[in-house]
Amino acid sequence: MPKRPSAAASLRRAWRKGLSAVTGQVLRSARDAAHQARRTGSSDLMPDLVHGMRKTPAHPSPGLGDWVAGIASGRAGMRRFRLFRPSAPAVGERPPLVVMLHGCGQDPAGFARSTRMNRLAAREGFLVLYPEQSRLANPQRCWNWFDTESGRAQAEAALILAAVDQVCLLHGADRERVALVGLSAGAGMAALLATMHPSRFKAVAMHSGVPPGMATSATNALRAMRGSALALASAPTSTSTPNPTGAWPPLLVIHGTRDRVVGASNAYEAARQWAEAAGAKAAPARVVQRGRRWPMTIVDFKRGRAVAATLVEIDGLAHAWSGGAAKEPFSDPAGPDATAMIWRFVAKRLALKA
Repeated sequence: MPKRPSAAASLRRAWRKGLSAVTGQVLRSARDAAHQARRTGSSDLMPDLVHGMRKTPAHPSPGLGDWVAGIASGRAGMRRFRLFRPSAPAVGERPPLVVMLHGCGQDPAGFARSTRMNRLAAREGFLVLYPEQSRLANPQRCWNWFDTESGRAQAEAALILAAVDQVCLLHGADRERVALVGLSAGAGMAALLATMHPSRFKAVAMHSGVPPGMATSATNALRAMRGSALALASAPTSTSTPNPTGAWPPLLVIHGTRDRVVGASNAYEAARQWAEAAGAKAAPARVVQRGRRWPMTIVDFKRGRAVAATLVEIDGLAHAWSGGAAKEPFSDPAGPDATAMIWRFVAKRLALKA
């Protein structure tokens, strides 16, 4: 007697079929709009969307695993994403998921090359999700972390969460072991998403970003980035079911002292927000230097033995991924390895089941 498919398998097949139909419709609509735009000269952005959905960018980590394309949809529209799926995922359990939010001027492939997170994922057996901001939503591909007044920031956060749900359903990622990581604008969006939905994430890492509540629109975003603005609103509260402790997920903040794009005072503000939410206090600072790389000052904010936030200030680092691949934009190989630091931080939390 043939074995009946499980309800989960049937749901996955239905999801794939529906996603394929939606993707086809989006491509057809986008091509029609692009054709009309070329005839009228009304837009130079639509062709970017069409070609971006059709092109297959080079695999940033060939030989280490699959580079899967996908699309998430929501009230903010649609966003492409890429998923790195290692050739040898963790055996005997659903693999953890690390969500990587790129900075302005980046895309998933470039961010993957710069951070080399895929190489680490291939070794450790976790999945890596790279949501991609569209030029239609922001000409510089920045996540609109600041635009909370209009609701655009919250809508983009919901799109990222939809991509996470899709990967958990279709690719077997463990919904209970998800971590958020972001650089610059991606860091701001990661922090916002973590405070909106704290029960969905085990850990969050901000690299060179602005914490929630420092800006509400594009008008005051630049002041917030420079670190010259006081918080314009209290940090967002959860809009979903809170963790049993009611706390935000543990936070790792990495920032360079020579960052002229996002002021270093934002790093302390992010750690302060998390510490205040958890009732945590700062432990004594310690200075660490590995070889000839830039030295760093590390401060843990603890409540009892639990670490609510860790602040890492890197002396000499500008606005770039610390320890990133040489010759990649927004990457500084002279800094301590941020990718390794982030994985050490989140791995402890991902090892704990809810």
